Amino acid sequence: MNDIPTKAEPLRLHIPEHKPMPGKHADFSDFRLPSAGGIARPPIDVPSVATHHLATALIRVLDGDKAVGPWDPLLDPETLRRGLKAMMLIRAYDDRMHRAQRTGKTSFYMKCTGEEAIGVAQAMALAADDMLFATYRQQGLLIARGCPLLDMMCQVYSNAHDPLKGRQLPVLYSSRAYSFFSLSGNLGTQFPQAVGWAMASAYKGDRRIAAGWIGEGATAEADFHHALTFAAVYRAPVVLNVVNNQWAISSHQEIAGGEEATFAARAIGFGLACLRVDGNDFLAVYAAPRWAAERARANHGATLIELFTYRAGSHSTSDDPTRYRPQDDPEHWPLGDPVERLARHLIQLGEWSEERHKQAEAELIQEVRDTNREAEAYGTLDSGPHFSTKTMFEDVYKEMPPHLRRQRQELGI
Repeated sequence: MNDIPTKAEPLRLHIPEHKPMPGKHADFSDFRLPSAGGIARPPIDVPSVATHHLATALIRVLDGDKAVGPWDPLLDPETLRRGLKAMMLIRAYDDRMHRAQRTGKTSFYMKCTGEEAIGVAQAMALAADDMLFATYRQQGLLIARGCPLLDMMCQVYSNAHDPLKGRQLPVLYSSRAYSFFSLSGNLGTQFPQAVGWAMASAYKGDRRIAAGWIGEGATAEADFHHALTFAAVYRAPVVLNVVNNQWAISSHQEIAGGEEATFAARAIGFGLACLRVDGNDFLAVYAAPRWAAERARANHGATLIELFTYRAGSHSTSDDPTRYRPQDDPEHWPLGDPVERLARHLIQLGEWSEERHKQAEAELIQEVRDTNREAEAYGTLDSGPHFSTKTMFEDVYKEMPPHLRRQRQELGI
């Protein structure tokens, strides 16, 4: 029997700390920014193990205002302008809806400031009918696919023109027409849903793949691990995105396990392909899911992508980020602003200018203002009108069963 030293150091628990604390100035001095363009782009048919070194890398294309390296998707200027304008539209939309919440016209809103490239670039990289299982901060997926802004606003207002008839919380969009699965406030559910849908698509011999998004905090949920197991075992044709925006409500990504390893590295234990991407680089965010989608469509299996970005704003309208991080954190984020970075790239190509940017910004703000005026004409959450209560019995079954008809009659509606 081994003797236990009487003067052994007592055990202690490690609690990750995020520094600097609120009230201090932002400090990203320990962040080492990898060079752009220095990472090879593997063929889509490589074994998953051949991508595992990419879990600790950071795929970047924009080197200042120039596109460099093998991950450059070589997009034409018109496509780049379309992506830029979509990101600018999201920013204008977010600002308008945030103000609507502050004036009591809706109960809740969540902005995606600093993360606009993720929704827009990925929507553009995937096929238009690929199924999307998003969270509440990927409104850019809908906007990039052409979903009417009016429908989105009316959903936020839960008014008489709400396509969901007031049955969802604000920002929990759903659209069959745009292959956008109903959003859920529950965290982590998107991954198993995306994997299951992708498995069904493969089982039917279809060509459509699925894509799912969760935040880095939700990787601690059991759903994350269940989904990766099924994706790996059955080689589901799915792209799984972890949006590491550094914050899960008020806890830093270190609490979610990001202190000792990247979130992309969690794919290694499951035998999945993985990529880690600069989430504020529009070109890199386009290139990574395009590679993963091609791989999935060629029956080479799923890919886990970590999108390394920063949540510039609050978690939601119910949150005050200055209580848990420095107020100037977003402006010092080393990867910059996705809108500004893509604009500078287009200017360098001679396909954009400061004047055109200001004009486009003014036009998009006016578009949002005009659309909002129309949306409010259909009502707002605080003032109505709203859908009749009788609609609570509708859209549950294809044909209303007798017991629901009786209940509605009992209520006199």
